Amino acid sequence: MLIQKLRLQRGWSQQQLADLSGLSVRTIQRLEQGQVASTESLKSLAAVFEIDFSTLQEPDMNTSTLATTPSGFNADEALAFAQVRKLKGFYLHLAQYAFTLAILLAINLWTHPQYLWVRWVALGWGMGVLFHALRVFQRLSPFGAEWEKKQVEKRLGRKI
Repeated sequence: MLIQKLRLQRGWSQQQLADLSGLSVRTIQRLEQGQVASTESLKSLAAVFEIDFSTLQEPDMNTSTLATTPSGFNADEALAFAQVRKLKGFYLHLAQYAFTLAILLAINLWTHPQYLWVRWVALGWGMGVLFHALRVFQRLSPFGAEWEKKQVEKRLGRKI
């Protein structure tokens, strides 16, 4: 829906929008997922975004001629959001890895400084982080976007 697009354009979190509009965060989440909103909720959001109430009732007519997804984003925006979510997931994974490894290293040095068993944890989990990075940054993907594009063109009978 248009609500997520407007919220992100202003750089607001769902919590900030909920606070400004007087709605719950869960309501904001539901509306952004495309569920039907009550008139009161739409009026509250229209006031916060300083737009006409009818703009939130109608599908987003301001988008270009590109195909739009049910949430009101065009295909390029939807792909960009998906990539950003993947990137966010990777950075969270990396932070968890570093934080946990630091704690485990401290425990290892405190309990058994003569044998660094933490290196096995670092190696195993580190390989998982590496493969996650390769997937997110599309470095190791024999079946990546380019391959998919060629296969679609082939199936549609177009020249490659």
